Formats: sequence, structure tokens, C-alpha cells
Amino acid sequence: MAEQTESKAKAGAMIIPVTPFEQNCTLIWCTATWKAVVIDPGGEVPKIQAAISQADVTVEKIWLTHGHIDHVGGAADLRDALKVEILGPHIADKFLLDHVVESGARFGITDVRNFAPDRWLEEGNQVSIGELTFDILHCPGHSPGSVVFFNKDMRFAHVGDVLFNGSVGRTDLPGGDHAMLIGSIKEKLLPLGDDVSFICGHGAGSRIGHERMTNPFLTGAM
Repeated sequence: MAEQTESKAKAGAMIIPVTPFEQNCTLIWCTATWKAVVIDPGGEVPKIQAAISQADVTVEKIWLTHGHIDHVGGAADLRDALKVEILGPHIADKFLLDHVVESGARFGITDVRNFAPDRWLEEGNQVSIGELTFDILHCPGHSPGSVVFFNKDMRFAHVGDVLFNGSVGRTDLPGGDHAMLIGSIKEKLLPLGDDVSFICGHGAGSRIGHERMTNPFLTGAM
């Protein structure tokens, strides 16, 4: 992403794998202003803070794609440490953020807190960091309140656990719905364009066009 040359507002990005879930906590910054956002701080807050220092950027917001423990476990502590606001996910995931402690206990994770974001996000909203503006797409299915952040100028999206390289988000957790997830991908993500690259919540990213042609969940093989 930092190599984009055509975009009006260039960006840099760093993926910080955190927790045993190897969740892609993502630091994105505007290279014109060095203002940054942390997307999905799932845990290991000191590791995230070290990455912020390494990038030498100023984090002004935390954005959440959805409410699962591996994506939000460190959000409350990071908010307090950085004194910034949390934006997202969609309010349909409120039941998850109300039970972060309970969810963590199932996996032996104890250093987490229930919390509410400073602002819920809805379809059609926009969020900005520096000179970068992202459109909000509400993409339920993996969780009821999953959202995707899409920057039209850079042809880039952060899709959380909605879509993966070669797979899609699991739907066997509370509030999951496989048919709804596939509908979200086909109605919201595929129309963005085959050239759109994305970072996802776990593993390597990909491009929309590659997933349209090869992802077995989208080609009908599964």
C-alpha cells in the first residue's frame, strides 16, 4: 500500500499480528500528515504501541471492523493509553462488545474489558485520517455488525473477517449467517472492482479480482 503512486493521498501500512489468533492488527497512516489509525487492536497492546513508535506516526483513531474478541481485546486499553476515540463497528455488534470479558474467558484471556465505541458506524458513513477518506460498507454475515473500510482513490479496502485470501469468514459463531455473508461479499465487495486490493483480519491479503476468479466460496465449488 505504501507503494501507491497514482493516488492523490498516499498511505503507509504496517500489519501487526497479535494474540494466539494471529489477528492482523493494522496501522495505516497518511504520508502527507503522518496521522494514523489502528484497525482492530485485538490484544498485546505494548506490541502495538511499539509498532506505532517504530512507524513514528501519530495515532488519532481506533477503528473496529467487528466485535469478536480477537479483534477488540486490546481496544479499551489502547484507547486509554493513546487518549483517542474508537469508531465502529456497526451497532448490530453491541452484544459482542457488551460481553468481551465473557468471550475472553472462553479462551483463557483475562486482561480485557467490555466497552462501547465512541461512535457506531453505518452504511454510507465516511471516516478519515489525515488526507485519507474511507467509505463504510456494512457487510453482515461473519458477525451482524461487520463493516469494511474502503478508500476509493487508492483502490484499497480493509475487510476484517468478511473475506479472506481463498476463503470467507466463519459463520458458526453467534450472529453468523453464511448466506448473508456471501450476499454481503457479492453485493458490496465484488462491485468495488477487480483491481481493489485488501487487507483481511488473518493471513495474507489479496485482490477482489483474484478472489472473484479463484475463491471456492465465490465460484460455487463450496
